[in-house]
Amino acid sequence: MSNFIVSARKYRPITFDSVVGQKHVTDTLKNAIRNDHLAHAFLFTGPRGVGKTTCARILAKVLNCQSPTAETEPCDRCDSCLAFNKNASLNIHELDAASNNSVEHIRALIEQVRFAPQNGRYKIYIIDEVHMLSQAAFNAFLKTLEEPPGYALFILATTEKHKIIPTILSRCQIFDFKRIQVVDMAAHLRHICGQEDITAEDEALQVIAQKADGGLRDALSIFDRIVSIAGRHVRYADVVGNLNILDYDYYFRLAEAMLEENAASALSLFDKVLQNGFEGDIFLNGFAEHLRNLLVCQDPSTLELLEATGSLRERYAQQAALAPTSLLLSGLAIANDCDVNYKMARNKRLHVEMALLRMCYVLRRINEPATTPAQPASPEKKTPDVSAPPSAPAPKAAPEAVSLPKLPSLASLSKIAEAVQSEQNSDAAPKLEPTAENLRSVLAEYARSLPQHLSLPAVIEGAEVRPVPEEMKILLMVETTIAKQQVQGEGKLFDLLRAKVALDGIALLVEIDAEKQKAILEAGDDRPKPLGPKEVFAKMSEVNPLVSELQKRFDLRLDR
Repeated sequence: MSNFIVSARKYRPITFDSVVGQKHVTDTLKNAIRNDHLAHAFLFTGPRGVGKTTCARILAKVLNCQSPTAETEPCDRCDSCLAFNKNASLNIHELDAASNNSVEHIRALIEQVRFAPQNGRYKIYIIDEVHMLSQAAFNAFLKTLEEPPGYALFILATTEKHKIIPTILSRCQIFDFKRIQVVDMAAHLRHICGQEDITAEDEALQVIAQKADGGLRDALSIFDRIVSIAGRHVRYADVVGNLNILDYDYYFRLAEAMLEENAASALSLFDKVLQNGFEGDIFLNGFAEHLRNLLVCQDPSTLELLEATGSLRERYAQQAALAPTSLLLSGLAIANDCDVNYKMARNKRLHVEMALLRMCYVLRRINEPATTPAQPASPEKKTPDVSAPPSAPAPKAAPEAVSLPKLPSLASLSKIAEAVQSEQNSDAAPKLEPTAENLRSVLAEYARSLPQHLSLPAVIEGAEVRPVPEEMKILLMVETTIAKQQVQGEGKLFDLLRAKVALDGIALLVEIDAEKQKAILEAGDDRPKPLGPKEVFAKMSEVNPLVSELQKRFDLRLDR
């Protein structure tokens, strides 16, 4: 009984041309080898299973190949290539940083770098999952990575580039590997089917490629699992049943129910989905993807975005021709709202069913007239004809539809705002010239609006106005630092000045008058000093003796 080899290992690419979906990387590496323009350190980054380590191994093999081909591929005949195929090459070292992430492991690697290769041109070190190295290991690796010997070359691979410190990134030539397209992955699976003498339906390979989510290794693992169950004939039903995926037919039938406004069919279909063990959000998200595919099919310029095989493409195109674009957009909006609120819904089945009912009747809502016919402004009152014999009462007329006022559009709102602004500008009084007299009058007006028991009105009225036209500024000179802080904190004062005085391009600054401040300091004790808490309490007690009695009765203490 022969040992089974998984497809991911058996069909691992051995040349640059056999790498799937990474032509932008392989072409760059081949040109660098051909032109002898190689960096001393590479960083391969990208999702899992897209060929990072495979490309690193092929690059290492080509660099030490003794007779590479004209297409810059390994010859697979020389001693170096044969040793590499047997995992016996002494010049190529692979290190798994996930299990060798300490400083000691990196120091051992640095010691190996000191010795030149015995045969071959390069000594190559492939470090996989390099983001798992510790901070200390990265720091120990820095100097060697920046200035290695001429024969040493490092190839780092990682799925999480953001975890690598910037000093390492700056020393490497970075190659970003992309997710492999569904079409490329399905074609590669078809090639493997031919090699293994397996027949497979195109829809089956398409579903496997979509389920792999851009990783070829995952696609090959799924393929092996399906083959072990289905045998040599892989059918679409086998893949759908084994991977627990909803059949496309459910979505096509639900879309037909939407077009026909058949709510009963939609609810029955959803019930079958639940009986098969699928969750409501999975079914709804799948149907949203179906509506998206139908929308893509309606425009030839976006048809390439549809990831489907030939027969399935035709079915999408036929249904897309019957579905109005407004219906598809409304269905997508309903599905999105249902998905957002799905986790918060207590009755999740009812939550999805309500979304399906809205989708079924959304076409009727779209086709309703936007406006109702205008009613006569003042209908004439009819007097009853008393001469006619009494007859049976006429049936009551249906209640008239209430016509809601039409809301203004955004364009009309902007026009209204412009009109209001222009009206305000036209009614506004002309601004005063920025003279010292005009500024003092505005200051006095603001001071009169303040409570007069405060010291701020006196400070503002006593401020001196000094225009400095050559420097485009006006100074408000005050006597003390406290006065400066008080005036600077009055934002309403500066707003009033800008509103009443034409100060475009002119700066208003508050400064201390050095001469007046010096005079205040020289005056010394002649100037009245501010009262402290005790003096204030004594004055209040003189005016009203009850204040002192209140302090004694409640044992109040003065603030210090």
